[in-house]
Formats: sequence, structure tokens, C-alpha cells
Amino acid sequence: MKILKIIYYIFGGLIALLAILLVASTVPITGNIKFMIVQSGSMEPAIKTGSIVVVKSIDEYSIGDVITFQRAGEKVSVTHRIVETREVNGVTIYETQGDANNVSDREGVVKKEIIGKVWFSIPYLGYIINFAKQPIGFILMIVIPSLAIISDEVKKIHKEVDKKKEEENV
Repeated sequence: MKILKIIYYIFGGLIALLAILLVASTVPITGNIKFMIVQSGSMEPAIKTGSIVVVKSIDEYSIGDVITFQRAGEKVSVTHRIVETREVNGVTIYETQGDANNVSDREGVVKKEIIGKVWFSIPYLGYIINFAKQPIGFILMIVIPSLAIISDEVKKIHKEVDKKKEEENV
């Protein structure tokens, strides 16, 4: 019975963590920290497709840093490594390249386009988050387990109420 309780609490904790990551990957968090899902293999093997990357804005970026950026007017963000920097009219231009790519990106990146530096990544968790963002995934991974937990708690409360009634009748 104890093992079932442990599994129950681990499962509940995982659902809570998944819900937090789902919200965090959708809503920007204060403090310039963002959770983003890697959609392509351009950074493999360092960062695998489907990973979640934790990105934080910093003041200075240098060669070797893995950054996430989004060009003006584009919806898709890109996570690549800085391979070179140059100054043009007093503005720093960062040349980037995916680790799995043979050539650097066609256009340089300016600082205002940089979302932040990748702190770390969690492999494959992005697949789960993307699935949970879909209606069927949300129902299967969040709603149904949450209802099961709520149902279990209601049963426990009902059992306690019955126990109290029996004690009062004795």
C-alpha cells in the first residue's frame, strides 16, 4: 500500500511539473528567463530536436555561446551558436551557425534580435509539452489525471465524513 502512495505522489508531482512547464513555455516569465522548444536538428548533437531550452537574456554575448534569436517580422525563433562577431558602424553583428550545419547563417544577428543565451536543455521534453498543448494531449495528460486525483481526494473526504458520523453515533 505504501508503494502505491509513493507512485501516486510521484505521478501527481509529475503532472504539476508538466503543467508548470506547459504554462512556462507559453507565457513569458519575468526575469528574462524563457522556456523554448527546439523544433529542428540544426544544433545536434549538443541540443536534440524536441528538447526544451532554458534561455536567459544577458548583457554580453561571445563566440561559442549558444543563443536563441528571432529576426524582426518572423514568428520562428532560432537557436544557434555564435561563430564570429564583427562591428559595422558601431553595431556588433553576431554570425551564427547550427552545430549540424556546414555553413553559417546567411544573415548576421544584432543584439536586439537576441532573446538570450541557452543556459541548459532538457532532451525530448519538448515533445511531451507540444503534445500537451494539443486538445487531445491536454485532456489525456492534464485533465484526466487531475480528475483522477480530485476523485481520489473526494473519496478520502467522504470516507472521513462517514468515519466521523459513525464515531458520533457510538
